[in-house]
Amino acid sequence: MQISDLPYPDPGVPDARSGPRFLWWLGRGQLGGQAKSLCWGLLHHCGVAGLPFAVGFGIEAVVGRDGDRLLYVGALIVLLGVAISLGDAMLHRTAVTNWITAAARVQQLLARRTAELGSALSRRVAAGEVVAVSTGDVEKIGWFVEAVSRFLAAAVTIVLICVALVLYAPALGTVVAIGVPVLALAALPLLPRATQRADAQREKAGKATELASDTVAGLRVLRGIGGEELFLGRYREASQAVREAAVRSARMWALISAIQVLLPGLLLITVVWYGSSLVLDGRLAVGELVAVFSAVSLMMYPLRSVEEIAMAYSFSRPSATRAARVLSLTRTDAAERPVTAGAAEAPAPGGDLYDPRTGLLAPAGRLTAVVCGDPDLAGRLAERLGGHAMGDGAADGPSVLLGGVALDELELDTARTLVLVQDTDPVLLSGTLRELLDVPASGAVGTGAALAAAQCSDVLDALLQSAPDGTDDPMDARITERGRSLSGGQRQRLALARSLVTDPEVLVLDEPTSAVDSHTEARIADGVATLRAGRTTVVLTSSPLLLDRADRVVLVQEDTVAAVGTHRELLRREPRYRAVVTREPDAGGGGGRPHTRRELTELEEALTEIEESA
Repeated sequence: MQISDLPYPDPGVPDARSGPRFLWWLGRGQLGGQAKSLCWGLLHHCGVAGLPFAVGFGIEAVVGRDGDRLLYVGALIVLLGVAISLGDAMLHRTAVTNWITAAARVQQLLARRTAELGSALSRRVAAGEVVAVSTGDVEKIGWFVEAVSRFLAAAVTIVLICVALVLYAPALGTVVAIGVPVLALAALPLLPRATQRADAQREKAGKATELASDTVAGLRVLRGIGGEELFLGRYREASQAVREAAVRSARMWALISAIQVLLPGLLLITVVWYGSSLVLDGRLAVGELVAVFSAVSLMMYPLRSVEEIAMAYSFSRPSATRAARVLSLTRTDAAERPVTAGAAEAPAPGGDLYDPRTGLLAPAGRLTAVVCGDPDLAGRLAERLGGHAMGDGAADGPSVLLGGVALDELELDTARTLVLVQDTDPVLLSGTLRELLDVPASGAVGTGAALAAAQCSDVLDALLQSAPDGTDDPMDARITERGRSLSGGQRQRLALARSLVTDPEVLVLDEPTSAVDSHTEARIADGVATLRAGRTTVVLTSSPLLLDRADRVVLVQEDTVAAVGTHRELLRREPRYRAVVTREPDAGGGGGRPHTRRELTELEEALTEIEESA
């Protein structure tokens, strides 16, 4: 696999049982690249290792006044120089290729698993851990994969040098052959403690990243309620904890590095002292002493690979463990029924959507509104209707049925093509409006009709005004990251237009108008009802404007359907429904319903206006 061939057509099925197994799986998948890197590494290191012997032969030729031999030595040095240069260049090329291809494979696997899990991922893995895995951890994993071949090349070279020294100068070579393994293994007792400290640092860094993400995401609300300093103080404490952990980890690695410098120095001193005594006794030639000394000095270069592979494994093992934990997640928990992908044929068009757990039925081709007294229940129900596992450890119960076919028994792509869920906080990707609306769709709904139904005329005007000079078409205007340049209502309407363009067989909307005013909401209700006529649509809302436009309204309380009818019928005969929709106390005198997401959004907007005016 070359860099130009990326991405992988199929990154494969990873062994995610543990971090080390995942690293082993990655290495086995790149045996060709590892072999190339090993061969070029051997050429480079052997060229470096041959220089001391060539210098020793040259000194002996000068002492013996042998011109022909000196000429051969010069040619040998030139040949070694070519081998060193070529080997180093190609080793760097193949090592970087191994690094990038391994990292790309991990990124593809993570992207695939993220797309499969959807919104359930954020409920099952902390946000800080997801960020750490997709950024720094990928690089550390790639570092270890590419370092393996360089370490093997260095280890083979060290063995060859020791064998050559024993044959070239037996007395002094034996000392080197005994001392080199001591140098290579001296730091091993310290590695477990260094690894523990590095793990502690990364754990604290992940928590700090998660805290920073939460703080930034809610900064507007925090400023409005005066909680900014509180959260900044918490992040400051977390940051200092990361710094202290990093210093403790750096101290251990500094000690390991110091040992790698001290012991080779002691070996060199021993070689010079013992070699000098052998020269004085006439048992060793000067050229041989120079060759051995030079070989030991240059051996420090491949010996650094031993320390590097230890550091690479220490840093990559917890990273691989985190990646394996994400990659091991499935659409359903291990305790639940397994996903039988492809076990069922796609249902025929026009089937009803039915949730056996709650008893909710959405008839085909009709607009069904669902009212939940608990906003969190509405979010969970929307996920279930889309066939997404909750991932919260609770049993999800039987799968939702579409036309009598369980969504969990369909291929993932098929299920998501049939049922589209738009949650309460949809994400707008950066790019032009044309790119935003360029989504897989049936083709039956044009972008103009979708934008009109979602009442996006003022959004188009705002995008056109903020666009650079020369942009006449609002479809070519750029949307900033997550649509931050737009208001909450504008973002919500563009997301709704994107969902309408898709035109799925079943569209599930969770509070699609919670951030718009009542007049716009009424027009959106009419537009969605008209555009989705004959298609199955489920809207989870407590807005009377949307409820009055629905063909059928279902009240769900405590995970069970409590009442079914039209909006006006339920207002007349169902006090629990009236308590949720009109905010009146129910018949039991238990007080009004909890705040909905719409009210929380309005509160956030009000706090922002107060903050800006201040």
